[in-house]
Amino acid sequence: MAELPQHLRSLGGYAEYSDDDGTADPQVRRALAAADGPAQGPYLEAIVELCLSRLLMALMATGDETMTPDPTRHAEMRTVFLKRADGSMALPAFTGMDAMTQWNPRARPVPATLDKIAEAALADGADTVVIDLVGPHPLVIRGEILQNLALSRRLTRLPDGGFGWLVAGPEPGPGSQTE
Repeated sequence: MAELPQHLRSLGGYAEYSDDDGTADPQVRRALAAADGPAQGPYLEAIVELCLSRLLMALMATGDETMTPDPTRHAEMRTVFLKRADGSMALPAFTGMDAMTQWNPRARPVPATLDKIAEAALADGADTVVIDLVGPHPLVIRGEILQNLALSRRLTRLPDGGFGWLVAGPEPGPGSQTE
């Protein structure tokens, strides 16, 4: 089979994932497993790893789901949100196709980074992102961490062993001074 030209493989700006088979990064899964306890350090390490990885958002078809042919039928793909009993919402995201299909085999993946997922969650009124909802190692992100991620910040490990936020600055323009 001939390879498609790059402009046809972009999938709406997702060219960097064109060869992605949906397999979870083993390092991310190890970090999520280590974060299963109450300690803050392993939880933050898991966030650091998630900031560096590709995640999958789930899309589901909505509309007429009958199996009979109908040329007038319309279906839409929508991002999945989970509504809790108190009315608050969470956006599920997944480290790999195995975790997504374990949750719902009909879900379709959209590759995204954690900052874009956090931004989508807050923009649609969710206050939580849940990674790998049914396992193997779920992780809940909310509050100040979710807000920082939604601002395109990335959590990183500092040389002193602490954690800090990387903030992208404007690109230096012509005539700007750099040290």
